[in-house]
Amino acid sequence: MSVSITRPLVSISGLPRTGTDAQFPAASFTRALRLPISSAQSPFLHFSRSRSHSTAPSSTPAKITFFSSKEYEIDAFNRCKSDKVEFDFHETKLQPSTVSLAKGSDAICLFVNDKADAETLKKVKEAGINLLALRCAGADNVDLEKAHELGITVVSVPQYSPDAVAEFAVGMMLTVIRKYHKSYNRVRESNFSLEGLLGFNVKERTIGVIGTGAIGLRVARILSHGFGSKVIGYDPIMNEILKNDPKFTYVSLDDLLAQADIITLHSPLLPSTKHLINTETIEKMKDGVVLINTSRGGLVDSKALVEGLKSKKVSAAALDVYEKEARYFFQDKSQSVIQDDVLARLLSFNNVFISGHQAFLTKEVRRSRFEMPL
Repeated sequence: MSVSITRPLVSISGLPRTGTDAQFPAASFTRALRLPISSAQSPFLHFSRSRSHSTAPSSTPAKITFFSSKEYEIDAFNRCKSDKVEFDFHETKLQPSTVSLAKGSDAICLFVNDKADAETLKKVKEAGINLLALRCAGADNVDLEKAHELGITVVSVPQYSPDAVAEFAVGMMLTVIRKYHKSYNRVRESNFSLEGLLGFNVKERTIGVIGTGAIGLRVARILSHGFGSKVIGYDPIMNEILKNDPKFTYVSLDDLLAQADIITLHSPLLPSTKHLINTETIEKMKDGVVLINTSRGGLVDSKALVEGLKSKKVSAAALDVYEKEARYFFQDKSQSVIQDDVLARLLSFNNVFISGHQAFLTKEVRRSRFEMPL
């Protein structure tokens, strides 16, 4: 099948839209990409169960090499394995120096902190591998332009249980607002004092949702319909469900920053959204704003966040992601010293709650994340 090329426009929420560049000026949070597609119905990272890109004869199992493998993943993948596939698991990350581990494979399966830049992709092509399967929804760690140039097909999980991430985001929000983390640590040491644990009602506040795709939609509805909060949102491409929801209002980004007591991020990491939260945008926020990020670490300029916390412009932050997380997340670093001074500083704040990129991790995600890449 010949490969057609489009320039899909991707909203801040990651929803693909086709059109011309004139529809969405460079100042907006959209980008145009050139990438291979094999289906007119799939203008962005196409998901396929077929082995049409495999170089192995159909009578032999397709060999898939996994990078950044963890025990819980290995167990889950092995439960879905059939006689049509052969798995080779490696704990190490995908990078130029580790591509050789996949020699003889038909495909490579990678995760969020694996590195599929131009150099890595060249080595992947040299190894005779033409398919990369991401066991995640985002693809900001893959040079899609280079992959297309080399004829490497990139597929991903279209989405896996947006409810899992949405619920976790709301849980993190309540944690820092009602100070669950501080209370938990105190009581474990038999300290039952309530001093310093004063929170506020979510119902009485305005919450800004940046990015209104599948996850942002659910967060908005949990907070507006469930908690009764006033919920506003920003996305260059409006979600039709929310657009027609009387309990939700779309506003400009500047208006959201100025009005929201709590801001929660649910957009992909694109060149146009990198450091969306920075010194300038933090300055536009209300005093005492609460920031939640369960999306991508690179959306937040971490140094600017530290300054915002020090000045008390930001009263609390909950982060499930960090822009330089690859060195630490998904690993046990309890016996080592954190060399990243910005991460160490964030961990030192008692009004910051950080988790290790676990928002997706539920039993319900197992099928979509572990079975669908196969």
